Amino acid sequence: AVPSSVDSIPSSAMQEDHVSMGWAAARKLRRAVDGLAQVVAVELLAAARALDLRAPFAPAPATGAVRDRLRAEVAGPGPDRWLAPEIGAAAGLVASGELLAAAESMTGPLR
Repeated sequence: AVPSSVDSIPSSAMQEDHVSMGWAAARKLRRAVDGLAQVVAVELLAAARALDLRAPFAPAPATGAVRDRLRAEVAGPGPDRWLAPEIGAAAGLVASGELLAAAESMTGPLR
């Protein structure tokens, strides 16, 4: 989360700085966006599990559509298992915008 500008070292008595930090900033942004997709994916998996535990109560239409789209890729409750593939699949759905599209199919545009 440190700005790339702090990595820039001025030279010539603070008169010049020819080092472009744009590439480093873009790489940091990519890592941050990927990390955010992972966090949102874990939150969605936890929320979907919470909805499963609330059965027979039905969620709101948009929430149900997102949960159903997630469940098409990621299995619901079951035995203990390695969760990394499920988190990766959920992160892929977040990054691709498919879960947003599932919600928008019920609500209309959300952007």
